[in-house]
Amino acid sequence: MPAKQMLPGRRPSAARAQGRKRPAVRVKRPAGRGPLARFRRTQEQVRKAWDRPLTAYYLIFGSSLLITVLGLVMVYSASMIKALQLGLGDAYFFKKQFLAALIGGCLLLAASRMPVKLHRALSYPVLAGTLFLMALVQVPGIGVSINGNQNWISLGGPFMLQPSEFGKLALILWGADLLARKGDKNLLSQWKHLLVPLVPVAFLLLGLIMLGGDMGTAMILGAILFGLLWLAGAPTRLFVGVLAFAGVIVALLIKASPHRMDRMACLGATEPGKNDLCWQAVHGIYALASGGWFGSGLGASVEKWGQLPEAHTDFIFAITGEELGLAGTLSVLALFAALGYAGIRVAGRTEDSFVRFAAGGVTTWITAQAVINIGAVLGLLPIAGVPLPLFSYGGSALLPTMFAVGLLIAFAREEPAARAALAMRQPKSGWRRTGVRWKSMRRRVKKRPSGER
Repeated sequence: MPAKQMLPGRRPSAARAQGRKRPAVRVKRPAGRGPLARFRRTQEQVRKAWDRPLTAYYLIFGSSLLITVLGLVMVYSASMIKALQLGLGDAYFFKKQFLAALIGGCLLLAASRMPVKLHRALSYPVLAGTLFLMALVQVPGIGVSINGNQNWISLGGPFMLQPSEFGKLALILWGADLLARKGDKNLLSQWKHLLVPLVPVAFLLLGLIMLGGDMGTAMILGAILFGLLWLAGAPTRLFVGVLAFAGVIVALLIKASPHRMDRMACLGATEPGKNDLCWQAVHGIYALASGGWFGSGLGASVEKWGQLPEAHTDFIFAITGEELGLAGTLSVLALFAALGYAGIRVAGRTEDSFVRFAAGGVTTWITAQAVINIGAVLGLLPIAGVPLPLFSYGGSALLPTMFAVGLLIAFAREEPAARAALAMRQPKSGWRRTGVRWKSMRRRVKKRPSGER
């Protein structure tokens, strides 16, 4: 027998045991417990939550509320020094803005509860009243000029009204009703019915605004007009033609005004330049640059101490970046993005043509105005003098904007799935249609036709 032959029952040596490879044991993970599976489940849950009927309703209400509340905080912080320099209380501008927010909240609630038919019925009275007030602004002794623009009417005391801000809402309501009625008659395929009388009335509003010298508000009104034409399905050649015509008009208006040419020259400026022409644009960049990641803290801004003009109105986003940092500015951008997405979702999911045009017009208005304001603060666009919607100081801008947000909320509630979901959340106390009633100190019982239990 060989010397190395193993006898039965004998164990192999340690050297042999170490040299022999044991088969790897694979541990089977239970299905659905890996990181990839968890990520897919989370993604599916987020998608389901995003597709719920009330998502747009909550996004519109929540984002607009947060923007307004944060705006009130920043108005107080950015305006206190200006108020003290004018010999007023430190909360002077905040109190006026808070009062406007309360009135705007009532308008938002009223608009959100109005039926669509009532919104359509209000379109012509709102347009007529706005045209009357905008014409009244140009009457000597009635219109008030501020910073070279005659766009205001004095209401007595410290309260002023800017009718051009209501022109945006008037154009949306009237234009949406006009296009919806023509769409019901299949007339929008003809370019004459598509443009007339929508474009002439819009140009009338633009003319009244430009008489006062307010180029910024005219740009917003033009964006609303293009948004309505786009939603109405304007042919590309027609849309491009109107856009090119408007571009030529804007270029001529800019070239004819030395003040507007100076603003164009300040694009991307890093120094105030000759005669401090770019002072406001440059100090807006300084405020953003000094904020860092999380800012210097509420109330700790340096630029609002007389360095940055219009710190609580057109350039409040710069003070937000200085005091709240990049985190604060990104939060504001995220809220506007959520509001814009919800408006697009409402316009895209409805079967009512008026709701589609009105929701698209309001979304275009708020989004375009936010882009123009923030782009000017960042130095990417010329300073247009438009406030940040729901955020900047100014009651004349806040009131129609909050009414427009109420429109979006009403439209989001009118979706069939959203209406059904809201109906299911009615209180369960008292008499109900299901026949369930409550008795004190007794269990819940079902009513029977005979009254027996």
